[in-house]
Amino acid sequence: MLWAGLACVLAVVAAGFADPAPPRVAPAPEGPPPAAAPNPDATFHRAPKPLAPGAVVGDWTSFLGPDGTLVSPETKLLRDLPSGGPPLVWEVSKGEGYAAPAVAGDRLVLFHRVGDEAVIDCLRATDGRRFWRHATPTDYTDRYGYNGGPRCSPVFAGGRIFTFGADGLLQALDLATGAVLWRREILREFGLAQNFFGVGATPLVEGSNLVVNVGAPGGPCVAAFDGATGRMTWGAGTAWGPGYSTPVAATIHGRRLVLVFAGGESVPPVGGLLAVDAADGRVAFEFPWRGRRRESVNAAPPVVLGDRVFISECYGAGGVMLRVDPSGGCRPVWTNESFGLHFMAPVVKDGRLYGVDGHGPGDAYLVCVDAADGREIWRVKPRWKETVATPEGPREITAGTIRCSMLAADGRALCLGELGHLLWVDLDPSGYRELSRAWLFAAQQTWTPPVVSRGLLYVCQNERDPFRGTGRRLLCYDLRGE
Repeated sequence: MLWAGLACVLAVVAAGFADPAPPRVAPAPEGPPPAAAPNPDATFHRAPKPLAPGAVVGDWTSFLGPDGTLVSPETKLLRDLPSGGPPLVWEVSKGEGYAAPAVAGDRLVLFHRVGDEAVIDCLRATDGRRFWRHATPTDYTDRYGYNGGPRCSPVFAGGRIFTFGADGLLQALDLATGAVLWRREILREFGLAQNFFGVGATPLVEGSNLVVNVGAPGGPCVAAFDGATGRMTWGAGTAWGPGYSTPVAATIHGRRLVLVFAGGESVPPVGGLLAVDAADGRVAFEFPWRGRRRESVNAAPPVVLGDRVFISECYGAGGVMLRVDPSGGCRPVWTNESFGLHFMAPVVKDGRLYGVDGHGPGDAYLVCVDAADGREIWRVKPRWKETVATPEGPREITAGTIRCSMLAADGRALCLGELGHLLWVDLDPSGYRELSRAWLFAAQQTWTPPVVSRGLLYVCQNERDPFRGTGRRLLCYDLRGE
């Protein structure tokens, strides 16, 4: 990517888009909500420890956590991981999908696919008992052979739960009862074809709106829907299709902006960062950034550092740091083609970016980059040996973090490896340092970020463990420290 080709397009006029199909709204049911009932799919193992005195805890209401940065405010967590993992509190069998759960209070919502239905389960966060279940038929088939479950995580807001299926069904449900309040068929309504891997960008709750990277031909690229009614409140952008990056919101130079890293299937491949005013959808600026390969996507979420925004993809362009000007435009500060993030969000600590560079299992490196100038500080490919039981006897295999997910918590980073390993890692510019490690299960496609809420850790096992025989599960671990 040549510097001469880097351009921030400043825009000051919001495009006018009509709502193609305003939905009908159903009133929330009256009467007492259902109580938590025994769940035939769940197994309860043990009660968690009491929270440590003075522990800070909170909810995890959306994909990127409470402040949209994959940073957990929780403290006094279990610091030394037993080799088999923290104590298992409960587990529940789950269907296909890559969506992380969302947790608010005593309620956890799991969005997954069971057979030919997209299922929303509302469970009690401490024991897996079920409050309600809602199922909708789905016929989504992945063109690349990945599973057919949802990619977008559920989102809590205003007593509602929002889900966005791989087939483009956007729904708002009453959290207390599971009743559908409104729904929209985004692909049909906006004239979209199926993207590479279906719909995959988790919506963003911003104020009273639900912001979605729609990516409609000719626009809108991004649209906001009123959370109470489902009606489109604004649309913005005309050039780019839907990516797989969750939008983020930030206040920069006193202006509240929604930042959408768009770009999915198109010929030629196009996409980039679209910044719009959160209140009315007025476009602040556009910055084209996309790999040249047709089969490329923009998937990692933008990262905001003051008046700068970092975006990255792994198909050739790599990463770029932008500075947002007080006038509303932007300009590149630095680029780094060797810091190309696939779908994993980086963690920011003390002026450095820590993330996974690489497209596939064979070229996935943990990298530390200076956020000021893009200079690489260190690069490592964590590897170790594991012994597994097979019908022919014990066998030694090589394992590693590979395309891992990280979240910052309690002064360190919690890392979930692609093959089911859980690690505490010290994020330090002096080098990679593993603090403790456990192997929860031996399953591929462990791409769903872990969730921490009230000292409990929730991990999705997305594929079968061939050595232990366990199937797809959501597992709840006790991560509470003494």
